[in-house]
Amino acid sequence: MSNKRESFKSRIGFILVSAGCAIGIGNVWKFPYLVGQNGGGIFVLFYLIFLLIMGVPVLTMELAVGRASRKSAVLAYKKLEPKGSKWHIHGWFAVAGAYLLMMYYTTVSGWMISYFFKFAFGTFKNLSIDEADSVFVNMLASPEEMMLCMVVTVLIGFLVCSFGLQKGLEKVTTIMMSALLVLIVVLAAHSVTLDNASAGIQFYLIPSIDRVLEAGSGNLIRGFGSVISAAMNQAFFTLSLGIACMEIFGSYMSDEFTLVGESIRICALDTFVAIISGLIIFPACFSFNVQPDAGPSLIFMTLPKVFMNMHGGRLWGTLFFMFMSFASFSTVITVFENLLATSIDNLGWDRRKAVIINCIFILVASIPCVLGYNLWSDLHIIGGRDVLDSEDFIVSNILLPGGSLIYLLFCVTRYGWGFDNYMAECNKGEGTRMSSGIKWYLKFILPILILIILIRGLM
Repeated sequence: MSNKRESFKSRIGFILVSAGCAIGIGNVWKFPYLVGQNGGGIFVLFYLIFLLIMGVPVLTMELAVGRASRKSAVLAYKKLEPKGSKWHIHGWFAVAGAYLLMMYYTTVSGWMISYFFKFAFGTFKNLSIDEADSVFVNMLASPEEMMLCMVVTVLIGFLVCSFGLQKGLEKVTTIMMSALLVLIVVLAAHSVTLDNASAGIQFYLIPSIDRVLEAGSGNLIRGFGSVISAAMNQAFFTLSLGIACMEIFGSYMSDEFTLVGESIRICALDTFVAIISGLIIFPACFSFNVQPDAGPSLIFMTLPKVFMNMHGGRLWGTLFFMFMSFASFSTVITVFENLLATSIDNLGWDRRKAVIINCIFILVASIPCVLGYNLWSDLHIIGGRDVLDSEDFIVSNILLPGGSLIYLLFCVTRYGWGFDNYMAECNKGEGTRMSSGIKWYLKFILPILILIILIRGLM
């Protein structure tokens, strides 16, 4: 067996795969809603600021650890950490977080596939508007349908990854992400031409002090505090940092370009999809006088009603859920690659063995989430949360911010890899460079910001 590590075939392949990991369902069912409810353009401004001062630096750190070590999470720490230190323990927590993420994300990705086929084959054609919600409720109540969709997602995901980095993940993600970008532009272009679409666009993007006041219950200062907090949280979580999902792609990338420039491109692509998603949702909702909300109810209850009212709605609904399937599946296969690389690096397995064992494990481990909406609906684990929400709480509220804080401290303190080593790796190659003058911010301010997010998530 060859020990030569695979690498990306092209720069665009690396950017699209990394962006594919970041772009997911949160870009569609959470970001537009937060924009609309938190002052429109005011929220977007703060979001972009926090993306640059929080998201980009931590992303460069994960990529730097990966590129400098050419290893997956655990062995990357072992290669770069000072002798006798225990930073690599976090690598195992990162791996656990990636497994836990896939234990529920594969189920949600399966929902997208199910709705794609429901629109494609006309399930909603003969239903009344009042009956639209029952389609989602009935799907959740059916363990057979839920299980089938999850199994299809997992099997196809590992099948793609079985072909390797270049021929599998990179090739499929490049095609899928290109199609996603075309689909989202086509959907947005159609949405903004609907009647009364301008009202939706205005609500979505025009800065509104009134909605800032609403966010603060009539108090402007409290309102801005709420907007800033929401923007900071979304900017941080959108990149899925902290569980080595990005670190692994750093281990596959070339030394040709600086990490700052590549990180900015990844963030820009992620933000583009998030903002354009809102241009699909809000004009359409306002056009048909439907109140936009967030989360699964937006995707599976609100938007189907919009498509049912729309001329050619079956086609547009099919295209929308094709876009959502691509968005969710791109995250699935990129995280699967992380799991495979971890198995190959740490256990010495070949890719075929890693695919088979990880596939079986994810299939079995995803069953509780599937059953949590039907046969095990009475099961509540953390604070009254169901299985999916409990798993998501551990990943999103603990492992992502906690892991990001550890990566940060590892890269900027003398007890870890060290600031000078991080800067040298970050600025290797052509492109935008990180200034050494940012050291004080990375060491003293950014850890506090991440700690605030961690504490707030546990409250």
